[in-house]
Amino acid sequence: MAVDMRLPTVRKEISLAGAYSSTDGKHLVVPGDVITSDIGFMRGHGTYMDDEKLTASVAGEVERVNKLICVRPLKTRYNGEVGDVIVGRITEVQQKRWKVETNSRLDSVLLLSSVNLPGGELRRRCAEDELAMRDYLQEGDLISAEVQSVFSDGALSLHTRSLKYGKLGQGVLVQVSPSLVKRQKTHFHNLPCGASIILGNNGFIWLYPTPGQQDEEAGGYFTSLELVPLPDREVISRLRNCILALAAHKVLLYDTTVLYCYESSLLHQIKDILKPETMDEIVMLTRQRLLEQEG
Repeated sequence: MAVDMRLPTVRKEISLAGAYSSTDGKHLVVPGDVITSDIGFMRGHGTYMDDEKLTASVAGEVERVNKLICVRPLKTRYNGEVGDVIVGRITEVQQKRWKVETNSRLDSVLLLSSVNLPGGELRRRCAEDELAMRDYLQEGDLISAEVQSVFSDGALSLHTRSLKYGKLGQGVLVQVSPSLVKRQKTHFHNLPCGASIILGNNGFIWLYPTPGQQDEEAGGYFTSLELVPLPDREVISRLRNCILALAAHKVLLYDTTVLYCYESSLLHQIKDILKPETMDEIVMLTRQRLLEQEG
């Protein structure tokens, strides 16, 4: 019978001098910390007044806009902004709209008028379209979308009026904290390792095989059900474990960090990446490469 034994080894010495220099100038607080005793500041989210002192009520980073002081928590539900790219799951089909789980406090809304019709038709939605809503998207489907607006209660209104958005096919969903996903100009990346990634601002990350020629007539609803080759599945599994390793060490997630971590993990088997000692080594090598790139 095979036995998996893990023996201690000598760890490589990696210099991380200045690794946390990016946090210089940031004011991190925990609940109960006094932010300021100056009465000239306005109280924002994550703060309260105690004996005429502005005090933090959550753990996070202090942000100041003119005279307004608030604390942005390090771990929280997703707070959407207009233009954010999100990955979500359909939870309910309602009248002329879908409810979408996006890791926020309230379910988001995707209106029937905010999606592309199959074939890319541009016309008013009619009763026939409303009856055929489950032919487009049904409960349990994963979608990529963009935040179109934010309602007064904080709920998000989504749209998929672009061929890069729509229903997602075969792939792997990874959930991390929304605060770990770096905001960039584009959140859709075709990685050179042979897989593609959608980094949702809401902490939902979608890994899938890099598609070939996309059928524009499908209008974002066509999903390939062909068997994914074993090498592609191994690449996606390795990327998934790398993302979980980076998230466990609170490393900001964007295309460069994911790719560096993937390349650092090639010396190990996929199943070994999430072992604590292997995870530490891979993340340390990734941080070292990021420092060399910045330096």
